[in-house]
Amino acid sequence: MLIDLHVHTYPRSQCSNIDPMDLVQEAKRIGLDGFCLTEHQVLWGVDEVKRLAEDNGIKIFRGNEITTAQGDVLVFGLDKDIQGVITVQELYKEVKTAGAFSIAAHPFRGFKVFGLGQIGLSLDQACKKKILQFVDAVEIRNGRVTESENELAHKVAERIGLPGTAGSDAHELDALGTWVAIFENDIRTEADLIKELRAEKFTIGTAR
Repeated sequence: MLIDLHVHTYPRSQCSNIDPMDLVQEAKRIGLDGFCLTEHQVLWGVDEVKRLAEDNGIKIFRGNEITTAQGDVLVFGLDKDIQGVITVQELYKEVKTAGAFSIAAHPFRGFKVFGLGQIGLSLDQACKKKILQFVDAVEIRNGRVTESENELAHKVAERIGLPGTAGSDAHELDALGTWVAIFENDIRTEADLIKELRAEKFTIGTAR
């Protein structure tokens, strides 16, 4: 199953210009089996997602992109709206209590501004980024960062032994499916999604 784990829609994410119904149609057109709605600090309702997915042949899963003082975190399985900025430690406690799953989103975004050499960041130093101590996985392929930033995230995930995930981080329709997770098994529910993420039964690819 091809699933885009990181997608934003308007108006729930004000920075996106993707209409939810257009998103469903584009997902079908490019061959996605499903996608995750990961709005900024906003969790879709269960019934809303059911209506959006109804009769469309696309699996839609609820997630959330939560802002912490140490960086952004994608969360699946946490049925709670968290407003404002919290610490990643506080979020991790919530995630563990709920049996949810968390991913450090685009953990090295912005390094393209200066370049790794100019700021003197080694791989060892990158591995010590605080957010990485309080997540279950690392987003190693994100459609809105540079190749070098993605590659650094990939190397860091390998070094510290965390799973690496992928998502388009789409804010525009033509970005959907830029990076996807390709799951070995059929995923019908959010519980299935979390189970397969934990088991690392997926590879990374693209739908475009």
